[in-house]
Amino acid sequence: MSQPQTSGEAQSFHGLGIAPKLLDILASHKYVTPTPIQSQSIPVSIEGKDMIGVAQTGTGKTLAFGVPMLQRLAIHKGRGLILLPTRELAIQVEETLLKLGKDMGIRTAILIGGASMRPQIESLRRGPHIIVATPGRLIDHLERRTADLSDVRILVLDEADRMLDMGFLPQITKILRTVPKERQTMLFSATMPEAIVGIAAHHMKMPVRIEIARQGTLASTVTQELFVVRKDQKLRLLDRILEENKGSVLVFSRTKHGAKKIARAVRGMGHTADEIHSNRSLNQRRAALEGFKTGKHRVLVATDIAARGIDVTGIELVLNYDIPENPDDYVHRIGRTGRAGRLGKAITFAQPEQGDEVRQIERTTRKMLPITKLPELPADRPMHHEVESRDEGDRSDRYRSRPQQGGRGGYQGSRPASSGGYQGSRPAASSGGYQGSRPASSGGYQGSRPAASSGGYQGRSHSASSSHGSSSQGSSQSQPRPSSGFGGGGGKGKRRKMPPKKFYFAS
Repeated sequence: MSQPQTSGEAQSFHGLGIAPKLLDILASHKYVTPTPIQSQSIPVSIEGKDMIGVAQTGTGKTLAFGVPMLQRLAIHKGRGLILLPTRELAIQVEETLLKLGKDMGIRTAILIGGASMRPQIESLRRGPHIIVATPGRLIDHLERRTADLSDVRILVLDEADRMLDMGFLPQITKILRTVPKERQTMLFSATMPEAIVGIAAHHMKMPVRIEIARQGTLASTVTQELFVVRKDQKLRLLDRILEENKGSVLVFSRTKHGAKKIARAVRGMGHTADEIHSNRSLNQRRAALEGFKTGKHRVLVATDIAARGIDVTGIELVLNYDIPENPDDYVHRIGRTGRAGRLGKAITFAQPEQGDEVRQIERTTRKMLPITKLPELPADRPMHHEVESRDEGDRSDRYRSRPQQGGRGGYQGSRPASSGGYQGSRPAASSGGYQGSRPASSGGYQGSRPAASSGGYQGRSHSASSSHGSSSQGSSQSQPRPSSGFGGGGGKGKRRKMPPKKFYFAS
């Protein structure tokens, strides 16, 4: 593997070895000045060499591999294959290739999960020059024998580190064994974990390494801030920040349920918002992203599954409502703003006990996150409960918003005597269900209950118990049953206070 390239930046796409017709197409779409990764990787790729490109998110890697692929496929026989980690990123890459390749007669096929197999099979039958795919769906087609990779001459692994983070290494390895050995392989990534080095060693031929910035480096055009805030203050701080920043805002949550809650709260604050996470269907995710692009939604709330799948120019603010589990994901989140030399802003919420996680981010980015003093927070807003339409991805909130009624199943806070369901409290003469306290009956977790009952976990029991528990009846009458785990007695005891963690942040 060669050393990182450090040649100067080109001022235009001329002189990079690009064919005149393709230069005209680039100019017609307003591509005038190449980014550093484009100016350094395009000449190497056009020569047909294997290459590893390390560059921060938002630096134009799609053209860095797309332009050489289009040019080489127009000259040589064969097919191109591009693997990407998420559906959104695959859609955006295919859109770019279609835009540039339609005047050259290039046909594409996109293979992604969450979409119908039939149109994908039909597009494969038409003999596409380029296949854009996520690893899981491509494996599905290979197992059905609806995809043939025997003529792949150019293979691109884009956002390779993200694919490995998402657990795609077995699928990638299987695909690499399926494609011909005589091929050109280009690998692009924001970071270089050991697994990627292993892929390069076993599946690439003397790759040229082009590293535009050190791993974890953030764009210099992005301003970063850190707020140390309690969990119960986060929504109020978000409210204040949305009032102060008037442009488009991308909010990141650790969980899909958290993303749903944040989006609902933002709409309650009077802003237009939508959400992208794994519980949303492909059509819902595409509609949310398109609405964010066009300004229909000012705020987009996303989980890390979409961190590298959102290619929107002009995002004013990226807000980390939750600190990411992986510090590398911080780099990819922040890379959604300040793209292609534009100014951007990033704000992170950290709870007082999350100092270690902040330090990991700082080690990864090699930069201290400046702490900003909390502003005066607005008052709590009343929560708005929304009833979702049938096509929403996450069904759990629909169940919670149903009116209370007797019957079986369903998640709700309280309901009359019946069977099944999770509930807080319910009257006597029923069985099953988790509850805090209830009178004489059988089963259930409870803190204390009167006589004439059997089974269940309890803190204190009285006489006339079942024969199963008679051997310990005397002692249970004279003293409370010792508790285990959290709580003082039985299943409903208060949660035991844990010793406070050491705080990293100054109070």
